[in-house]
Amino acid sequence: MIDPMVSLAFAVYSNKGAYALLLGSGISRASGIPTGWEVVLDLIRKVAKLEGEDCEPDPADWFRKKHGAEPDYSKLLDGIAKTPAERQQLLRGYFEPTEEERDQGLKLPSAAHKAIAQLVAAGYLRVIITTNFDRLMEKALEEIGVAPTVISTKDQLTGALPLAHSGATIVKLHGDYLDTRIRNTESELAEYDKVLEGLLDRILDEYGLIVSGWSGDWDIALRAAIERCPSRRFSTYWTTRSSLSEKAQDLVAHRHAIVIQVANADHLFEQLDEKVRSLEELGGSHPLSARMAAATVKRYVVNPSTRIRLHDLVHDETELLFAEIDSPSFGAHTQLQPAEEVATRVGKYGALCEVLLSVFVVGGYWGEEWATQLWVSSLERVANLR
Repeated sequence: MIDPMVSLAFAVYSNKGAYALLLGSGISRASGIPTGWEVVLDLIRKVAKLEGEDCEPDPADWFRKKHGAEPDYSKLLDGIAKTPAERQQLLRGYFEPTEEERDQGLKLPSAAHKAIAQLVAAGYLRVIITTNFDRLMEKALEEIGVAPTVISTKDQLTGALPLAHSGATIVKLHGDYLDTRIRNTESELAEYDKVLEGLLDRILDEYGLIVSGWSGDWDIALRAAIERCPSRRFSTYWTTRSSLSEKAQDLVAHRHAIVIQVANADHLFEQLDEKVRSLEELGGSHPLSARMAAATVKRYVVNPSTRIRLHDLVHDETELLFAEIDSPSFGAHTQLQPAEEVATRVGKYGALCEVLLSVFVVGGYWGEEWATQLWVSSLERVANLR
C-alpha cells in the first residue's frame, strides 16, 4: 500500500495551487501558542487564585465542582471578559512573545509555518484557512518575501480580489487577535456572516483540503460549511496526532477524507515540502518513492545542518520496514516446504527494502563519517528480529 504521505505529495505536486490548508490551533503548538483547552486551564487557574482557592492538580475538575458546569472555552471566556475589546486584551499575552520567550524561540513561526511558507512561495499552496488568531503564518511568509492577502474581517473580504488573482491568501475565520471583532464565544462561532460563508463555500467546493491541527469539535459554523459542501473536486487529507473525535470522524466520512497519522505539524509539513521538492528534481518521471527518498538524501548528507532530518528519514523508513518484516506474514515459525516459497519470501523482502536500499546506496556513497552510525543502527534494527 502506498504511504499516504507519498499520495499527499503527489496530489500537491500534480495539482499546483489546487489545495487549500485548513489550520487549527495544533499548528502553532510547537511555537508555544496555547491551544483553546490550554487557555481554558490557565484561565481557570487565575480564577481560582482570585477566589482564594487551589485548583490543582486538576483545574477542570475543580471548576466543575465549584461552578457546577463544564469548563467550556467559549462560556468561560465570555464570563470573564464581557466585551470583544476586553477579550482582545486578555488574549494578547497568549500570542505575543516576551523578550525572554523571543530569546527561547517561543511564539515565533515554527518549522511547520516555515515549510508551509516555502510551499506557498513555490506556488503549490495559495489558500490558507485558519481558525487561529495569531500572526505566525503571516510572519513566516513575510520572512521569505511573500506578502499574503489577509482576510480577517467582513470589510477586508468585501474589498479583496478574487482568489484566482490575489496570490497567497490567508482567511482568518475567527479574526485576528489585534482586532476587537475576534470570534471567541459559542454564539460567535455558531455562524459566519453571509459574505464569509460564500467565500468559504467556494473554497471548500473548488479546492482540495489539507487539515492540520483542527479537531472539528468547537467550530460550529466551519463544521456546517464542510457538511453542506456539495462536491469534492479534489481529495481531502486529514492529518492527526491521535484518534479523531466523533465529530471529526463524521466530517472525514462526509468528505471521503484520507486520514494521515503524524507525529506533529512540524514533521508533517517538513516531510511534505521535502517530498514535493524531490518530485520537482525528478521532473515527474518514473515517480517511485525510492527515487524520491534518494533525491532527499542527496540534499541531506552534504549539509551537516540537516542531520536531524536525515536521522528522522532513516528512522522512519527503518521502522516502516521493520513493521512489515515483523508481521505475521513473515512469522518465524512458518514452515517453508517448497523451494519456491524461499524465493517468494526473498522477493518480498527485496520489494519492501527498495526505499531503504536507495537511501543506503546514496547515503553510503555521498555521506560523510558522521552519517555512518545511521546506516549501522538501521541495519541492526532490521537484522535483529525476534
